[in-house]
Amino acid sequence: MANSHHFLSRKLHSLLGLVPVGLFLLVHLTVNYQATKGAEAFNSGVGFMESLPFLIVLEFVFIYIPLLFHAIYGLYIAFQAKNNVGTFSYFRNQMFLWQRITGVITLIFLAWHVFQTRIQFALGNVELNYDMMANVLSNPGFMIFYIIGTLAAVFHFSNGIWAFLVHWGITVGPRSQRIATYVTMIIFVVVGFIGVRAITAFIQ
Repeated sequence: MANSHHFLSRKLHSLLGLVPVGLFLLVHLTVNYQATKGAEAFNSGVGFMESLPFLIVLEFVFIYIPLLFHAIYGLYIAFQAKNNVGTFSYFRNQMFLWQRITGVITLIFLAWHVFQTRIQFALGNVELNYDMMANVLSNPGFMIFYIIGTLAAVFHFSNGIWAFLVHWGITVGPRSQRIATYVTMIIFVVVGFIGVRAITAFIQ
């Protein structure tokens, strides 16, 4: 019974990491990327997101609650996990390890990012606009922190796609798993570029 519960929890953890948390990451980075077109384009994108009806309900149902489950159960997995030396290749074991490391980094980054933006906005201390992010990223330390956090989140998402495909029985053979590795690497490079380019747009 315990094994069955753990199996279902792993499935749910993997699914929520991709949908909706992963999709939100892509949307969030796409909105941030509008900063490369200037302050007006970025503010317009943020304004559209903020104007969605029942925004607070949508955020809790599709972002915060799934993210909390994924994060808490992910920490449990990270501290219980052992490298599958007998199951996967050396490369896959390294990716397995980095998945856990980037998960912890991403959690720390997200906690601070939410505090620095959404919570400060709710307290009336800042406005969610281009100037807010430009002010945050004008600090070189925060800029480096945001780049590391963004790349960690993108890696965790990209490599998580590979794990999702395996856990859900979509890629079961070595060839399909190898192809999935190449595809997820491309996703990491493309989405990582979008994320970092968005950050640098605020400091030009």
